[in-house]
Amino acid sequence: MTRDQQTNDVIIIGGGPAGLTAALYCGRARLNTLLLEKAAAGGQAATTDIIENYPGFPEGVGGYELTEKMKQQAVQFGARLQEISTVTTIEADGDIRVVKTEDESSYRARAVIIASGVEARTLGVPGESEFRGKGVSYCATCDGAFYRDKDVAVIGGGNAAVEEAIFLTKFASKVYVIHRRAELRADKILQERAFENSRIEIVWDSHLKKILGNSKVEEIVIENKNTHERTELSVDGVFFYIGSVPNTTFCTGVIDLDDRDFILTDAKLMTSMKGVFACGDCRANLLKQVAVAVGEGALAAVEADRYVEDNF
Repeated sequence: MTRDQQTNDVIIIGGGPAGLTAALYCGRARLNTLLLEKAAAGGQAATTDIIENYPGFPEGVGGYELTEKMKQQAVQFGARLQEISTVTTIEADGDIRVVKTEDESSYRARAVIIASGVEARTLGVPGESEFRGKGVSYCATCDGAFYRDKDVAVIGGGNAAVEEAIFLTKFASKVYVIHRRAELRADKILQERAFENSRIEIVWDSHLKKILGNSKVEEIVIENKNTHERTELSVDGVFFYIGSVPNTTFCTGVIDLDDRDFILTDAKLMTSMKGVFACGDCRANLLKQVAVAVGEGALAAVEADRYVEDNF
């Protein structure tokens, strides 16, 4: 069957590791492939200082370096990357899927792969939104250098929080890790590094209650969950690593989501909408890691290729 060349074979929403891998595989399959991304390609992985658990890099690899190579590889095999405004919905026009964006643009494809990833969860404490960009940050790699010889706080106790706390010690004099539990949730090797780092002080069993300052962050108030005692810490920056929320608002009412708004799929990564697949961190899977995202991106691309061949 001759295909209408005005319609893409595959549209990929999102340019993180999952989306870039899907673009690479679709390009190699000689599908007419368009990757839509509202920011720089690479996703959250691109803002990670060092990735140590991606196979093939025994000394670790910079997040930007890794994802930039992924992008180059996808483009080399024919995928087209386009910067867009926020995706608002996916609609069906017969067998064709139409991706619509905030600026009222429309993109048509025979299959769609959603790889929209996640974004940092906000805590919603007083001062968080007021001081965003004025001492409140969600990316140590982006903003850490602004805090040379200053004191900062990291909120969280998982891998991201501890990794970024360690990274911040390259610049900051003191890094407080504020954690609501009595033990960290990060991998043991990261915990060991944090405990050995003289610039890191872990504040256990404590919640952040508010962020104070005038034109910028100057102080945080924390509360011990056991004693309810409140303490004030003088800091110049607060970095949040308390989990992520999926970028799936455009799927609401269109595609089935779980109770946390992650996308539900079958074993072939197809969503509840025929011809629409999902992969990576935005999907309801058990592990949010680059290696998993890459594997799912490859599978989604292979299944999208089969779908297009079988239906058009």
